[in-house]
Amino acid sequence: MMIILLTAGSFLSGSLMFSYWLGLLGRKNITAVGDGNPGALNLWKAAGYKLGFAGVLLDFLKGYLPVLLLVGSSYAKGFFLIPLALAPIAGHAFSPFLKGRGGKAIAVTFGVWSALTGFEASLVYAIILALLAGAASLIYKNKSKTTDGDGLQVVIGMLILSIYLSIRMFSVILLLIWLGNFAILLYRHRKEVMKRLKKTQINKQTASKDE
Repeated sequence: MMIILLTAGSFLSGSLMFSYWLGLLGRKNITAVGDGNPGALNLWKAAGYKLGFAGVLLDFLKGYLPVLLLVGSSYAKGFFLIPLALAPIAGHAFSPFLKGRGGKAIAVTFGVWSALTGFEASLVYAIILALLAGAASLIYKNKSKTTDGDGLQVVIGMLILSIYLSIRMFSVILLLIWLGNFAILLYRHRKEVMKRLKKTQINKQTASKDE
């Protein structure tokens, strides 16, 4: 019974849409900005870096704090850690405060992995994303940045992170948490991923015709 209550509490923590509410305080509806994502990135675009940074920090903390408080406790032993760790990410991605329409769950993902691994996995993920962004800027240097490209990088970056976790021989529990996290990120970025894959396919078909 207690594990259910704790999981619900972690889910509730993740579902608090701070960036969306900060946007409203700044008289900005961030769901009408960019791709409509009610997260910190759109808050940054709509209301500036000050509110944007506050949104990133709060979204990070709502994943970091509940997991940090539970890690090592008697309630987070073994497989019970899995729902507790995934709950804040799921809460943000499917927030009941926005009728199930949540954010992309990137900042809260960093928060959860920071708590689980003492910032190790989140730092590696940040480096991976930075390298992917750098590679993309070199490949598409004459093209404008797109949200579908960003979404694909988030998903690919999380996929690469699994290789690092395996090499470092993290526990099966953490690998299962990664799997759930990856599934949520893939679902929340599915439109961007499909759009990018369609673009790639069209470019290949065009190139083959030119040959």
